[in-house]
Order: sequence, then C-alpha cells, then structure tokens
Amino acid sequence: MPVLTCGGMRFQHRWDEEPFRPIPTENQNNLKATIHRALELGVRHIETARGYGTSEAQLGPVLQEIPREKFILQTKVAPQADPKEFEKTFRTSLSRLGLPWVDLLSLHGINNRELLEWSLRPGGCLDLARMWQKQGLCRWVGFSTHGTPELVEEIVSGGCFDYVNLHWYYIFQEHTPSLVAAQKNDMGVFIISPNDKGGMLYQPPHTLKTLTQPLSPMSFNALFCLRDPRIHTLSIGAARPSDFDEHIESVSHLSRAEDILPPIEKKLQEQWEKAVPEHWRMTWDQGLPSWERTPKEANFREILRLYNLAIAYGLTDYAKMRYNLLGQGGHWFAGQPLGNLTREEILPSLSQCPDPEITLKNLFAARDLLAGSKVERLSKTT
Repeated sequence: MPVLTCGGMRFQHRWDEEPFRPIPTENQNNLKATIHRALELGVRHIETARGYGTSEAQLGPVLQEIPREKFILQTKVAPQADPKEFEKTFRTSLSRLGLPWVDLLSLHGINNRELLEWSLRPGGCLDLARMWQKQGLCRWVGFSTHGTPELVEEIVSGGCFDYVNLHWYYIFQEHTPSLVAAQKNDMGVFIISPNDKGGMLYQPPHTLKTLTQPLSPMSFNALFCLRDPRIHTLSIGAARPSDFDEHIESVSHLSRAEDILPPIEKKLQEQWEKAVPEHWRMTWDQGLPSWERTPKEANFREILRLYNLAIAYGLTDYAKMRYNLLGQGGHWFAGQPLGNLTREEILPSLSQCPDPEITLKNLFAARDLLAGSKVERLSKTT
C-alpha cells in the first residue's frame, strides 16, 4: 500500500446513478487526469464505493485502460439485512467497474450494532465476502466505520476483518485504542476524510494557519497521521489532479517528522491550554450521557467537542458545518443538535458530570455560536 490513497468521492459527477444520464466530457476527462496524476505520483491505491454515485461507473473505463498490476482498487458496499441484496449490490459494483475482481472490499459503514449484526451473523455479509475472497473476487476484506470509539474498538479487537477504514487525525484521536487493537491483530489502517472531517483544512482559519507554521494545517495533519506506524494510508479525496500536491509535500517531510512536528504540537497544546479553562478541558466529557439517553437525542458530546475546537483553534466554520449536520446524517453522524431544549429538560441528564452547571452553560454557548442552517450529508447533495 502507498501511504496516500486516491479517494473517489469528490471526483465523480453525480450522486444519483439512475436514471442514466451521460457524463459531461469535461468531468470525465478531469477524473481521468486525476487518476493518471495519482499513478504518476505513486498513489497506486484508488478507492471508491457503491454509494458514491457515478464514481464506480466513471472509474471503470479509465481503469480498464491501465494494466491491472499498476493499481490497487478498493470499493465499499454497505451491509444489508438480506445477504442476497448485499451480493446483488457487490455484483453491481463489479459490473460498473468492468473488472473481474477488486483488491480490497470494505463492508461500508458498520456504524451501529444492527449493521454489525447483519455483517457478522452466520451466513451474513462477512461470510459472503469471505466466500468471494476464496473465489478470487476480492483479495482482502475490511470495514469502514463512523461508529463510536467503543464499538469500533470492539470490532477491531474481534479480529474478523483484514483492515479498517476509520477517522483519526489531530483534532479527533478518540479511535487511538482501535489503532492499538489493529496493530495487535495485524490489520491495515486506512484513515478516511482527514481534510474535511479533520477541520475543513482546505479552507483553514487564520489561527490554525499561524499555529501550524511552517507547514499548512493540511500538511501538518497529514504528517501527524503518517508519522504513526500503526497507520498505513491516508485518503485524499481528490476533485482534480492538483489536489495531491500538498500531501506529496507532506510525505517528503516524513523522514524528518520527529523534528518538524513537536514544535507545532507544542504551539497547538499551548493554544488549547490558553483558550480552554483548565477545569473544563480536563473534565468536559466526563459523565456525559450517550446521545441515545439525552433529551431529544441531542449529541451533547459532539456538540461540546465542536465548541471546544471553535474557541481554541478558530474552527468555527467547521464546527458550524458539523453541528448543523446533526439530525441529517442518520447512523453516519448520530444524534441531534440542541434545538430548543431548555435548562429544565437538559440539567437532569447532566447529573453525572463534574459540574453540571458549567456543562449546561457551555452547551447553550455552543448552540448560540454554532446553530444555523441545516446541512445535508455530501452524499445527499447533487
């Protein structure tokens, strides 16, 4: 595996495949140029998914012109209650790609226990994938996830999969126990969405740009991830050939990461300590109920995490985007925003927090700062 991956969510033309409509020549030429630029740079791993609209269908004609040994291909298929539907969807992927097999097949979005049960039960989706592996239709079987740290660590520790696609970057390190478990089980680790979920780093705030000098926030985050030997590849959601440039620069610094990163990490930590009161930064997530147990399923933990990032690093636009996605993302981004919840509704659920009044105050401050227009997941937009 190369240390960078060409992610296929952003270079496709549409999210809806049906009914069929021709792909504009300009878009298809851009996709082709993006793939060839990736290969020129040594980014041999290309990933897509059945849920990425026209991505597979557009990739197919491009990849069919390239010798098969020149690239490593991953596609992802969501687990389903009916294994026959799961198989039908996987066969559709192979048909769209126009290839007889894929190197990596990921069960896409094992985000909760129901999807996990569909995957792991006897005769379920994982059993089918292992059968396809024996038949040569895929080489390795993994899973992608937006699940809770506890759920992901449980799955990784179970050793049922060959690799995992998960979120982990500077501003979100909650999956560190899963990195430990993956290394123990000799699993590959593929980091997803480091630029967008990692802080909308394609348009970073001034504060973050200052703190990560002499690197850009995007280069810092990439280097921070790749320095960890438990991480094998970092997905670059490329929309155009030039989108790889900043990450190629990051890779060029990899041999000097232990010299470059510590001074930046020190500045980031100092800013965190300066902006966030000590008692709050040490206790903010203690005693919080899970979103399933809060009034109206408000995701208190995520709301407060976003608030902390906004006040510490100026990541307000990122925090607003994520806050207003709550309630729109289904199991991909669980829970609801604070909405019009009142003090009387919220306070009883904070009884296990070290200081319920401070937690309540910051929840309201987060709502005042972040609430705005609702946001849809990228896959729902056209």
